[in-house]
Amino acid sequence: MKGHDEESFLIGNDLEDECYRQRLAKINALRDMKIDPYPVESNFVDYISNIKNRFEENKLSKTEEVIVVGRLFSKRLHGKMSFADIIDFSGKIQIQLKKDVLGDQYDLFKNYIDIGDFVQVSGNLFRTKTGEITVLVKKLKILSKSLRTLPEKWHGLKNVELRYRFRYLDLISNPKTRDVFVKRSKIISYIRKFFEERGFLEVETPMLHIIPGGASAKPFVTYHNVLEKNLFLRIAPELYLKRLLIGNFHKIFEINRSFRNEGVSVKHNPEFTMLEAYQAYSDLKDMMSLAEELLSYLCQNILGTTDIVYQGKTYSFKPPLRRLDFDESIKEYVGLTEDQLKDKAFLQSFVKDLGCQFSKEWGLGKLKLEIFEHLVEKKIEEPTFVIGYPAEVSPLAKKDPLNPEKAHRFELIVAGREIGNAHSELNDPIYQKNMFLEQARLKEIGDEEAQSMDDDFIFALEHGMPPAGGLGLGIDRIVMLLTDSPSIRDVIFFPHLKPN
Repeated sequence: MKGHDEESFLIGNDLEDECYRQRLAKINALRDMKIDPYPVESNFVDYISNIKNRFEENKLSKTEEVIVVGRLFSKRLHGKMSFADIIDFSGKIQIQLKKDVLGDQYDLFKNYIDIGDFVQVSGNLFRTKTGEITVLVKKLKILSKSLRTLPEKWHGLKNVELRYRFRYLDLISNPKTRDVFVKRSKIISYIRKFFEERGFLEVETPMLHIIPGGASAKPFVTYHNVLEKNLFLRIAPELYLKRLLIGNFHKIFEINRSFRNEGVSVKHNPEFTMLEAYQAYSDLKDMMSLAEELLSYLCQNILGTTDIVYQGKTYSFKPPLRRLDFDESIKEYVGLTEDQLKDKAFLQSFVKDLGCQFSKEWGLGKLKLEIFEHLVEKKIEEPTFVIGYPAEVSPLAKKDPLNPEKAHRFELIVAGREIGNAHSELNDPIYQKNMFLEQARLKEIGDEEAQSMDDDFIFALEHGMPPAGGLGLGIDRIVMLLTDSPSIRDVIFFPHLKPN
């Protein structure tokens, strides 16, 4: 039976129900014939792509028997001789089945094996008249019977919503999707290699926090029965990683899963993968160099060049990347003047006209950040370090010694999106406590993303933390750039969606 169109697959219909009943009947018939439709034993020898390559390179002769396992992807019946395609993780191969070779197993293939079933075949390789490498099947075994059809088996799922919701079907039929996730795995592997080669130690920190901290975000809340208290899913690992600096670790990094109770969009997923790295006796400039080196390293190893094409535009990650002051960015992209950026009443009116909710308690820094996030960030295309964020909105960063209204902090913006954040890490426990208290005050007046007071972290900081630089990069967004994916949902196996 042919695959269904996407609409019928989404809503279900009588055809799908009838197909299910037919395949269930085939399972029962196989069992009556003493054939297990889900046997224990199978025999994987090599991937399809490797088998074909070895034949191409004359490392496999036509007399050598090969074993192929995979999913039946197409089936073309022609009387006493039929053709089919088998796919596995690596690719596809054609098989030829003949009645005079297989005997009763040929009837088994015709009548009881369907598209979507997993099979094992053995036989010899040859080329058809069109030059296609094909297995002449001598033995056939069913490994797993599929009860449901594969929608759009010829072209793969096209409906974006279905591709995200039924990712396993997307992976079966869309090679481009598989390629994205293979690259994602390689990117994470290269990130580890990069840091390990530079003497960083990979560490793990808790995902359940007593106090949400390390970033400005609304957390998810859960309840621990034995402790009889609420816990929070990690919004960032920063405060635990800094505890390790206090404990005399020098260079550390964590590839972590973090969770933020925020909107779902092409840029945001409630759970995401992030890199955080910390190095004692370093500062913001060192983190800038580290970020540049890492991103150019990933580009070279994944794509072979530091010039990448993302959504039709070319971006260069060859160091050094552009530097842009935070206030200057607002002047450049919005057209505000120096005097206007110092006028709180003007900024309040400007933010109000943007349709943004704000508090009269906000200072200049918070108001400017609102303008930046609404009007500036999306306009910054080429890879740019935006430096000198307001100290007011940077509670974990040191102040700029030349301008105490600014923090020693940058955000890395590419293609209108933030992909990284870094600080010269704040290690003054008294100033840190005051910043936490100010954040707690903002939380009390309604700022759900303000950070909480963390007395335990302050206690740890009072034992002394060395000067340090810290870097955080969004791995999902890096994967988006290196795979030319327009949405974060394209690079997460199972993104969160609204209920169907």
